[in-house]
Amino acid sequence: MLVWCVILFVLGITAFLDSLFNYGEIFRRVNSVLFMLISLALLVRTTTKMKSRKIETYLEKIERLSTELRNLRKEQSGKTLTDDAQTKQPVS
Repeated sequence: MLVWCVILFVLGITAFLDSLFNYGEIFRRVNSVLFMLISLALLVRTTTKMKSRKIETYLEKIERLSTELRNLRKEQSGKTLTDDAQTKQPVS
């Protein structure tokens, strides 16, 4: 991503120099097309990364909730065993 930002910065500098020194019409077209394509690539890359981060967050939450559910089931099964043992004791 840093490389793309550097390329955009260089294209911006060349566009500025073009406005000062008037390099020509072909250079302006090529520079503007490159600027557009790289900007589009950065936009796609950023949105893809945002979506993948959202999915990673969901996976982390699922893992955390699965762990909590396992712990609750262990507690519940331990409690049930204790309750069963208490009910099976003879009454004096």
